[in-house]
Amino acid sequence: MSAPKPAGGGVEVALRQGLLGSVLMTLGSVGVGWLAGTSSVLIRTWPFIVARTTLPAVVVCTILLCAGAVLLLRAWLRLGQKVGEWTPETRPLLKKALWYWVTPMVFAVPLFSRDMYAYIGQGRLMLEGLDPYTNGISSLSNYFNLGPDTLWTEAPTPYGPLWLWIEFGTVLVSGGIPEPALFLFRLAGVLGVVLLYIYLPRIASLVGLNPERTLWLVVLNPVLLINFVASGHNDSLMMGLVVAGLYYAATRRAVRGVILITASIAIKPITILALPFAGLLWAGRDARWPRRLLCWAATAGISLGLLAVVGYLNGLGFGWLGALQTPGAVWIWFAPVGLVGHAVGFAVQLLGGSGDPVTDVILTIGKVLSVLVVLWLVFRWPRKDQDFTREILRNNAWAFAAVVVLAPVIQPWYMVWLLVFFGMTGIAEGWQLRLVYYLTVFFVLIALTDQLSVFGWIPFGMPVARGVAIVVGVALVLHLIYADRKTHHLFNAPRLRKRKAS
Repeated sequence: MSAPKPAGGGVEVALRQGLLGSVLMTLGSVGVGWLAGTSSVLIRTWPFIVARTTLPAVVVCTILLCAGAVLLLRAWLRLGQKVGEWTPETRPLLKKALWYWVTPMVFAVPLFSRDMYAYIGQGRLMLEGLDPYTNGISSLSNYFNLGPDTLWTEAPTPYGPLWLWIEFGTVLVSGGIPEPALFLFRLAGVLGVVLLYIYLPRIASLVGLNPERTLWLVVLNPVLLINFVASGHNDSLMMGLVVAGLYYAATRRAVRGVILITASIAIKPITILALPFAGLLWAGRDARWPRRLLCWAATAGISLGLLAVVGYLNGLGFGWLGALQTPGAVWIWFAPVGLVGHAVGFAVQLLGGSGDPVTDVILTIGKVLSVLVVLWLVFRWPRKDQDFTREILRNNAWAFAAVVVLAPVIQPWYMVWLLVFFGMTGIAEGWQLRLVYYLTVFFVLIALTDQLSVFGWIPFGMPVARGVAIVVGVALVLHLIYADRKTHHLFNAPRLRKRKAS
């Protein structure tokens, strides 16, 4: 894609398209978003009764949802084309786009995920004095009325102590009523997006990138907004805090940076990967091994000390360490290691052997490889002709990429982690930008065709809704890539476009 050129009112058109897309998604959520069980008052109100109790209404809501998501995707692409030069003067425009596109999602029924209902359940565990690191939500009476995914009701929480406190406070304030609790969790997600809006461009400027382009590419990306706001994943706050922490570590305010990264770890412990890279930023370019080791020790000491204090205060200690394996209990077909491991295990089973040990070995190999790659990146020192801060942050991005790609499960929001980390260290025009486009399209489709909520007593309700989502979503995306004269060229390499022209 060439550099953006001024285009008059085209920018406002893109903003309004995105707003319409977000509104359509919110309307669609009334029919196929996730409600709590009988504890939700919404199911007894007429809009939800109309939208959810007949197959035609469910189909209409599914179409609205798909059309809205793809329209938001198109608006994002068109904004990148129409915004004009990436200058500080475009910042208010990007801020306007963010609030246009986010605000309707805040009021949507949870889309593509039931995690927020799990948050409510875990908050109730805390309120009742149960340890979420040893007790699943199923320990609660009538837990099925909360609406969490049954896949996780028996599992301990994989979250850190700060998020448990947020869950506890949310349930306490809301009285455990789903609707106000969901709104509060959504506000936490919006706070994470705001932190990214503030600190991502600061890091981009620090390493010589265009901050406005970074905001558009990352923070306004539909996959980020869908997963962090519409789905309400706590990864939003986790990522906002870790990016803020890395910024302060890179600007010689390391203690503040480590505290913020520790807060991120206390949301979801995966960001513990960022600590050694924060230590290297603290050490600085000219640091020799004694200083590097000292800064690593100081970083670990501050972080572990804070986590120990928090564990003492909530009485749960470091219980979250034992729960880190909770997400590994499943696998997803587009996770390479999970796919290969289970495919090989299945083949061995067909041949009369025992497939599970083979699968376990392959998954273990993936984990070991990820650890080795992370260690290599931690000890990899930038060359003198390289931008020190940018290279350390890029190593951090590759470390997270290794953990994600070599894991047995890749959730759509994991892609957002990588978008944030690679985005703040530079995604170039050409194949890198096209890869972001294709991945964005792919994970939008995955969201649309994966988790829809349809009452089981509607005849053929779920198969029809999912079939409609697949057909409509794929058709709209294919039109965007191949037929839309304003966007199709964004997905083709210049050589291919030239060949087609000739």
